[in-house]
Amino acid sequence: MTQRPFKFFKLLAAFALLSASHLSGAAEVTVYAAASLTNALGDIAKAYEAATGVKVKTSFAASGALAKQIETGAPADVFISADSKWADYLDGKGKIDHDSLVNLLGNSLVLVAPKGKGFPVRFEKDFDFAKAFKGKLCTGETDSVPVGIYAKEALVNLGWWEAIRPRIVGTDDVRSALGLVARGECAGIVYETDAKVSDQVDILATFPASLHAPIVYPAALVSQSSQAKAFFEYLKGAQPVFARYGFSVPK
Repeated sequence: MTQRPFKFFKLLAAFALLSASHLSGAAEVTVYAAASLTNALGDIAKAYEAATGVKVKTSFAASGALAKQIETGAPADVFISADSKWADYLDGKGKIDHDSLVNLLGNSLVLVAPKGKGFPVRFEKDFDFAKAFKGKLCTGETDSVPVGIYAKEALVNLGWWEAIRPRIVGTDDVRSALGLVARGECAGIVYETDAKVSDQVDILATFPASLHAPIVYPAALVSQSSQAKAFFEYLKGAQPVFARYGFSVPK
């Protein structure tokens, strides 16, 4: 059942791109996307290239870093952020198409540990999280990287922030934090979808959604090329692929 809409959009995109290619001769789309989308978007890009012959170039990094690049003129066609902050930032600067802006995906925040090194945890204010494990806690930079911002909000709401703050290691993006956990250097707070692609970490628990702002992935057009518009429509119809990696459809 879930494959039919995806196939429909593949055919729709192929038709659109066939027509567009006669007009511009261009056959390339550049997508700037949050690092947590690496695997899912990689699959989607390959399927799109096979269906249309249009090359999809991807650049994955922290949403803030990508937004700053777009602000200064980086040649992106589509932007997908891991939070609303950076999409709103570019919208306010007039760097994305406001009318195209859509909350494409949702995600969850999880506590992870190196494989076989888990520890009990309760998401309650009287739980002494700082004493539950030894060593560092890795996540994104808590002032600028979306996963770190969500993590800090959850830790503050639980009353755990002050005790654990000296042990937090902030990274440039969520995949960097996940890599440190996988190497056994720390426990971590990452997105559920990232944790699921690694066989070197254990998911200990999922943070209740009430502890942080909703995790959404806004997407928008940066350019107005025919190729960008066709891929953007295809992207919105690729929910079955995103779902395989654990992403949800935001309400």
